[in-house]
Amino acid sequence: MNTRIQFRVDEETKQLAQKMAATQGRTLSEACRDLAIQLAEQQRKANFHDAWLTQQINEAFARFDNNESVFVENEVELFE
Repeated sequence: MNTRIQFRVDEETKQLAQKMAATQGRTLSEACRDLAIQLAEQQRKANFHDAWLTQQINEAFARFDNNESVFVENEVELFE
C-alpha cells in the first residue's frame, strides 16, 4: 500500500529543487521518494544494530547471572 506524503516549502525552494532534480534526470517527486527510501533504509540498519546490541547485552547479563563471566582487572595485561 502506498502512502502520500505532503509538505510545504516556499516557491523559490520548490523551483530550485525541481531544477536540480531535472539536471539529474528525475522529477522532484522522484527525488523526494528516493530520499524517503534512503532514510527508511538508514533507520532499518539502526533498528537492526539496536536489536543486535540489546541481544549482546542481554547475553552478557545472562552469563553474569549464571556465574559464567570472567572479569579482568585494568592492571592485568592480557598478552604478555
